[in-house]
Amino acid sequence: MKLRPLLLLIGLLFSLPASATVTVLVHGFLGSDRSWLESGVIEVLSRHGYLLAGSYYPAPEGVRRVVLGTGGDKPLYTVNLPSTAPIRLQADWLAAYLADIRRHHPGEPVTLVGHSAGGVVARAALVIDRVPGVTRLITIAAPHLGTWRSLQALDAIDDDDLFFIPFGRLKRWVVKHRLGGWLYYTLKAARGVLYDLRPAVPGSFLYWLNQLPHPDIDYVSIIRAGTFRIPGDRIVPPYSQDMRLVPAIGERARSYLTYQGHLLSPQDGAVLAWQLEHPPAAE
Repeated sequence: MKLRPLLLLIGLLFSLPASATVTVLVHGFLGSDRSWLESGVIEVLSRHGYLLAGSYYPAPEGVRRVVLGTGGDKPLYTVNLPSTAPIRLQADWLAAYLADIRRHHPGEPVTLVGHSAGGVVARAALVIDRVPGVTRLITIAAPHLGTWRSLQALDAIDDDDLFFIPFGRLKRWVVKHRLGGWLYYTLKAARGVLYDLRPAVPGSFLYWLNQLPHPDIDYVSIIRAGTFRIPGDRIVPPYSQDMRLVPAIGERARSYLTYQGHLLSPQDGAVLAWQLEHPPAAE
């Protein structure tokens, strides 16, 4: 008879819910929290039990958290970053969001998922801000070694010619006519992040970041590749998306190919669900 309370206690212990695995989705350049919704990624993740719990926004008073659900034992969070700001400023905001997430999920492991420039922002938050509690970084089409598109954009908006003002005005008119006024002035405002995403050569931000010590966590690169019928990623070259080529990470990273363009799609939801459910020890 005395064994019954002990057996009951053991049964209760084994029936307790497992520790939640928190996933934080970080958008890229000119994106927002809706990038993950409108692409279908969150819908696919929800079929695997990853439920949206909330979203974070920058506010004058600091971090603003909008609750969207309980999230269950696989809560998802999206964030909104000032994506035209320099990488370090975006990383500071992400670090502040993660600190608040840790307050709501103490002791629970966090997986960061970053698309495009969001992957670099997430890595910068880990390396520069030294965010604790993150056990995995998954990046999708992220320019870890930079992209020539940033140089192209910087050259296009470099129309402040002090030596020959008429030429500068003519170039400005041509570029605005081709890009449209909204995109032209957006790129003008985004000079900081475009400068940060230049190819990783000595003296560049990415070259400096890639040499810094990185935490001992799981690194996963989702790389866009092309085929004869699918052009692949025209924004970030595939080699730049591979974290195995980041000197401070090297062979600690695992890399996988997906055959599609740069933008997010429902396929990314399926790939992420598989990655989240198959940590390295389980492979």
